[in-house]
Amino acid sequence: MLCRTKSSVAAVLGCVVLGVGAAGCDGEELENWDPLASATRTAGPAPISGPGKITVGGRSVNVSCSGDPEEDGPVVILLLGAGDGLGKMAALQRTLSEHDRVCSYDRPGSGVSDRPQGPQDLSGVGDTLTGVIGRVAGDRPVVLAGHSLGGLIAARYAPGHRDRVKGLVLMDATLSTMVEDITKAIPASATGPAAELRAQNLAVFKGENPERLVISDGKVRSAGNIPVEVIQHGKRYLAAVPGYGPRLEKAWAAGQRGWLALSGAATLSTAAGSGHYIYLDRPDVAVQAVERVIAQAARRADGE
Repeated sequence: MLCRTKSSVAAVLGCVVLGVGAAGCDGEELENWDPLASATRTAGPAPISGPGKITVGGRSVNVSCSGDPEEDGPVVILLLGAGDGLGKMAALQRTLSEHDRVCSYDRPGSGVSDRPQGPQDLSGVGDTLTGVIGRVAGDRPVVLAGHSLGGLIAARYAPGHRDRVKGLVLMDATLSTMVEDITKAIPASATGPAAELRAQNLAVFKGENPERLVISDGKVRSAGNIPVEVIQHGKRYLAAVPGYGPRLEKAWAAGQRGWLALSGAATLSTAAGSGHYIYLDRPDVAVQAVERVIAQAARRADGE
């Protein structure tokens, strides 16, 4: 997202409505904003622990892993929102890793990973995720826990990788039809902060972001009957957009319900008192959701 704006409302809301992190929205230049090569699963080095760099698709990717999994238990992969380096989820990772193996990583173009050499799409981002999973999880199954854009990536990835992904936690995930939703909620005739918000977010989805990620709308596909927890924000922060806030809140809520189509075992809850960053505002809600999905995934694996 192009976060430089003269409107305080757009500056605050524009960096979260589509799942783009707040980094750089305090007036930093775009190039200083940490935002929003195919890899295959092959035998290789043992799964890593601690912080470090790995090579995926010819690029250096910054990763961090901690904790040990239960016997045959899944590895948790944390996927951050656009604009956030892996340090943003460090506290959540520490808590979860007391009982499970948990890893996070900077996508190419974010944090301290290599910058992409050209435009990316969600398929390419998925290839990077596959490569990361192969290095940090070995042959173990994984649970993906994504916030914002990271939630969208997790939800788009899981249906095509049912052999590995055994559970999902989506925390205020960017909607699967975000471009359509924002253009309907805020018409082209809008002016003021709402117009700025519309233009900024549409530009980001066209690839005007440091990840160079072009994001297209798509249908929600089934990931099987895996456990899925969808968590939406409790504070109606989108309602602050002058003139169009109620429409945005309605579209966001509908999009969160839409993620339930991922699985017959999906549930939707609201994190009371939380804004967009659920895992910071209500870490207890985030931790409990991930732990429930891990437990359910483990039980299902035992029953196979």
